[in-house]
Parts: sequence; C-alpha cells; structure tokens
Amino acid sequence: MVFLLTALAVGSGFSGNIDREVLLWFRSAEDTTNAWGPAWFEEAAAEVTTLGGYTILSIVVLLTAVSLFLLKRITAAFFLLSAVVTGSVLSSLAKLLFSRPRPDLVTHMDMTFTSSFPSAHAMVSTFTWLTLAAIATRFMPRRALRVFAIASAVMIAVLVGLSRVYLGVHWPSDVLAGWAFGGAWAGICWLLANWLGKKLPRHEELGNAEARTDTTETAK
Repeated sequence: MVFLLTALAVGSGFSGNIDREVLLWFRSAEDTTNAWGPAWFEEAAAEVTTLGGYTILSIVVLLTAVSLFLLKRITAAFFLLSAVVTGSVLSSLAKLLFSRPRPDLVTHMDMTFTSSFPSAHAMVSTFTWLTLAAIATRFMPRRALRVFAIASAVMIAVLVGLSRVYLGVHWPSDVLAGWAFGGAWAGICWLLANWLGKKLPRHEELGNAEARTDTTETAK
C-alpha cells in the first residue's frame, strides 16, 4: 500500500515539493553542489551506498548460498537465490514501467545508469538483507539474536536509502517506494519460508528456530 500510494503521489506530482525540499536539505544553502558535512562524511556515504549495490550484494548472497550448500542446507540456499533473483527482476521491471528521470536539482555524487523510481539500491538492499536475516534467524535458537539480525538488516537498508538521497541520485519518494517494495517482497518470502518449512519433505533444511529452546534461558 505504501508503494502504491507513493507511486500515485509521484505520478500526480503531489510529491514534487516534498521531494525538492528534502533533497535540498542535504545540500549547502550557498552551493547545492556541496553536500552537507565534511569530506570524510561524503566518503562514508559513498561507501555505505555500496551495501545496496548489485556487486556487493551478489558477492554476499553467493558466499552465503555456498555456505548453506556446504552445511547441507540445500533448500535454504535455493530459497535465498530464488528470492533475491526474482526480487531483482521485479526491481528492474518497476524501473522500466515508471521511467522517472533522476533528480536535476543537485550534482550527482555517484554514477547512475537507470531511471529513478523506485530506488533499486533501497529496494534490493531491503529485501536482500532482510531475506538473509530471515534465513539466519531460522537457525538461531535465541530470540535476542533473531531480533538483532532483523534490526541490523533494517538498519543497513535505511542507511543505504538515506545515502542515495544524500548523494543526490534519488528523490526521497524513490527511496520510500524502494523500502516499501523491498520490505513487502521480504515479507512475502518470509511467509513462504514458514509455509515451506511445514510442507516440504526436507523442511529441516530451511531451519526452524521457533521450535528450538535456548537451554540457557530454560535453565534460568
């Protein structure tokens, strides 16, 4: 619903003023080519944004999938790869459908090759890190660890999205739509994993953290 409402706001022009105000907030009032903060902060934002790029995410997903294969969690590995690949395809299709131009108010501080809406970095980082966290939680016996894993994934997705606006390559509404779409896809994958965990003959390969008991907490 958030994604659809954001798309409607963008299509009707309703988000235009808000997009411009927020985008300019990250720039110096005297010189819009100069982003807020010292040089090291600009460098940090450029490094954070790579956590939502296809190169970094592909490496992380492939290494995780190989690890799952080696641990004989074949179903979990295939599930991870399927969720990420299909989500990436949806992201590309959404960009082709909306074909929104990139912001022209400020100087871009990162290279771009596609249209603006929705933000692929925000969308792909959201569903990829959340899917990785969701799979990891199925093998974590302690609730505190599961909460930490999900919170960490959300934090990374938020930072990546904010970095895209800070670098001037996306309108804020692009990022909001990316977060919404990515979160929805991760949620669908999470529900599907729970369903498959009950139906598949080799369901144990997907893990089942909820069924485990933390012996330490039980002892207490």
